Amino acid sequence: MTARPNIDMSLKQWTAVCALDDIMPDSGVCALVGGRQVAVFRVSGDQVYALANHDPFSKANVMSRGIVGDLKGERVVASPVYKQHFSLATGQCLEDSTVKLETFAVRVNNNIIEVEA
Repeated sequence: MTARPNIDMSLKQWTAVCALDDIMPDSGVCALVGGRQVAVFRVSGDQVYALANHDPFSKANVMSRGIVGDLKGERVVASPVYKQHFSLATGQCLEDSTVKLETFAVRVNNNIIEVEA
C-alpha cells in the first residue's frame, strides 16, 4: 500500500482578476488564470461566479460575452453564439444534461475579484 502525500488544502493559489467595480452587474469578463481562459461574472448583489470561457457548442472562447439572467430561479449565462443556458453556480447546461462547463472557486478580497488557479 502506498502512502498518500499529506496535502494542505488551505494553500490555494488565487489569481487577482480585477476590481469588483470593474465589472458591471449582470455582465462578465474574460481572464487568464493558470494559463486557462476563465469567464468571470458579477451579478446583482455583488455575487461573483467563474466558469470556463470555452463554449462547447460553438467551440469558441466566448462565454464571458454571454447574457446573464435568471431562468426559472436559476442564475444563468446564455452563450452568445447558440444561446444555450449554463448555470452560473454549477456550469450545467440547462438544455443538454450531458454538457457542463468547468467551474472555478472565486471570491472578493478587499474589493478585488480572485479566482482559484
